[in-house]
Amino acid sequence: MTTRRFLIIAPLVVIGVLLQSYFWVPTYEEQTRGNPERLEKFIAASNGDASVLNPIISADTASSSIETMVFEGLIDRDENLRFRGRLARSWSISETAYFYVNPDAIINGAEDNSAAQVAQWIRQAKHFGRGLPAALRRSLDRIESISVEPARRFTSRQQSASGKSTDVVVSAPARIRLALTEVDPDLFENLALLLGEHYFSGFPSKRYIQADADISVDQQDLLARRILPAVEHNPILLFHLRPGVRFHDGHLLDANDVKFTYDAIMNPENLSPRTADYEPVKQVEVIDPLTVKIVYKRLYSPAIGTWAMGILPQHLLSETALAEEAGARGLDPKDFGLRQSRFNRNPIGCGPFTFRQWKSDQYIVLERFDDYWEGAPNYEQYITRVIPDSLTQEMEFYAGTIDSYGVEPHQVRRLAEDPRFQSFSGTSFGYTYIGYNARRPPFDDPRVRRALGMAIDVDKIIQFILYGQAERITGPFVKQTDYYDQSIEPLPYDPQAALALLEEAGWRKNSQGRLEKNGRPLQFTLISNSGNDLRKAIVAVAQDAWRSIGIEVRTDLLEWSVFLQERINKLDFDAVVLGWSMGIEPDLYQIWHSSQTGPNQLNFVGFEHTEADDLILRIRSEYDHEKQVAACHRLHEIIAEEQPYTFLYVGKWTAVLDKRIVIKETDEQGRTVYKKITPTPTGNYRFHFNKWIKLPQAPDFAAEY
Repeated sequence: MTTRRFLIIAPLVVIGVLLQSYFWVPTYEEQTRGNPERLEKFIAASNGDASVLNPIISADTASSSIETMVFEGLIDRDENLRFRGRLARSWSISETAYFYVNPDAIINGAEDNSAAQVAQWIRQAKHFGRGLPAALRRSLDRIESISVEPARRFTSRQQSASGKSTDVVVSAPARIRLALTEVDPDLFENLALLLGEHYFSGFPSKRYIQADADISVDQQDLLARRILPAVEHNPILLFHLRPGVRFHDGHLLDANDVKFTYDAIMNPENLSPRTADYEPVKQVEVIDPLTVKIVYKRLYSPAIGTWAMGILPQHLLSETALAEEAGARGLDPKDFGLRQSRFNRNPIGCGPFTFRQWKSDQYIVLERFDDYWEGAPNYEQYITRVIPDSLTQEMEFYAGTIDSYGVEPHQVRRLAEDPRFQSFSGTSFGYTYIGYNARRPPFDDPRVRRALGMAIDVDKIIQFILYGQAERITGPFVKQTDYYDQSIEPLPYDPQAALALLEEAGWRKNSQGRLEKNGRPLQFTLISNSGNDLRKAIVAVAQDAWRSIGIEVRTDLLEWSVFLQERINKLDFDAVVLGWSMGIEPDLYQIWHSSQTGPNQLNFVGFEHTEADDLILRIRSEYDHEKQVAACHRLHEIIAEEQPYTFLYVGKWTAVLDKRIVIKETDEQGRTVYKKITPTPTGNYRFHFNKWIKLPQAPDFAAEY
């Protein structure tokens, strides 16, 4: 009887919402007829509120969607996902490489193996080596200059195995400096064809250090290789900034702001989740106000993509500025940092929109920046309203009080064919998953994680909850790229095999049919954020599936900011339903490397695997696409075996807009021209958002939609 009663009441609740929306929300026509300014506002809806509006410390989609309007990076990607300049008008990529002269090497039987002689051999090979192997020839052609750096003596402060700090005296021999026109990952492998197979691997770095007896022999070996590496790659990015770009407060942007943004990310007090992206940077140097040079410690293939990060204003967030803010607020400057600044709720960037107002859990208002370097957007305001309930979002879209709507799976067919709207669809760059906190039993056992995944019928989730608007996924890469290994099969739905795995891990059913081990029941809590009906449904399906095999599962849905800040960032959870929005780069360091498992970091499930760590680093340093793909496939295989996540699906998205929203441009004769909104080849229909505008009536080309 209880179930029937609920089924009767539930439709009445829905009808109540429908009636309320119909009677109390003005229609689109009513709004525009009496208030033409409505046409100048684009109003979006968000399931959750932003957490912080500072791109170096935020890690959630709601915050990021606002930050992309307020802040600007040095580069981004064009319609075809090629890099293009933004705050940077141009850039170049080169490399400086070094190697120490190996005193034990004999080259071509010659007795003279000094630094000057080795440098001369390379010069001669570069100018006269017609018969050399093609790979060596290519590397030599990239070398622009060759010089010798003299021997030097210095002291390096190190820590012994006992934790004691000690000085290591280093007497470094001469080394060769090579300036290259482009990055050459195979440089030393190819130079070994000229200098000898073991020239670099046989460099006796330990011979040149003197350490206290407190440092063991094995530790001395490690220190020597770290302090005096035989070879060193230093890729270099040189950015030339656009002149005249201003922050929203009128202050001119310059290279010091770029360096400040990097320093702020790397400042441990700021707890930036972006630190891993910039750890490979060796030095950021301001050459002049419009030129910044970024030198890397080692090969790092994703380097250029990281500079899409929004640039912060140094004049508002420097130590001096923060100390002044702390004093004005009556706070102790010693305990005051970037995370405590009011800037995070009142941001100032140099993007197309300026920040105006934020009312928590209600709305955020941005206004167009008339001095935006690329030209002011057509819309005067960009407003995000926090509307957690998808049904309310739908009703408000129909009424015209929001301008776009992310269609729920069950609505796709109906709304995509509705003549009132223009619709766009595609496959998401990302996936939905159930993550397990591997720090806690029983999730520290991969057999348990695999069994939990096998107990869930993901195909039915896709069929009945997502109405077919999704595909199975098996690993951490974007499915549309070749980094994703298509040959890996999804976990089968097999509750009996899942029980067998759990029994192998020591879990057996008791007389009540509940799984237990050593008298302890198998029980945990599955959490997710409220306001997302799909995740809510997945939580219910997973709970039911696990209970059916004898696992006691509690569930909890939390408001987004509490969910993120108190549970995920503090690693206080058992299992979680979440999703990742991904870029196309295969760099997964932040999400999967074992060094990123702390509070406020993104490997919050605590995944640790030695080979996976090595592969992640190899992917970051590999510039050869085929080799990078091979490493990605192996990493995919490991993660699929270990099952730190139950990978559920990648969704297919559909978004709808009113047909009155169009692209507004000016032709060569100065006349206004309206065009249809068309997605890029990758499906991004908002790429030209700054040119969008809403008209009282759709133009004549409306019939072509």
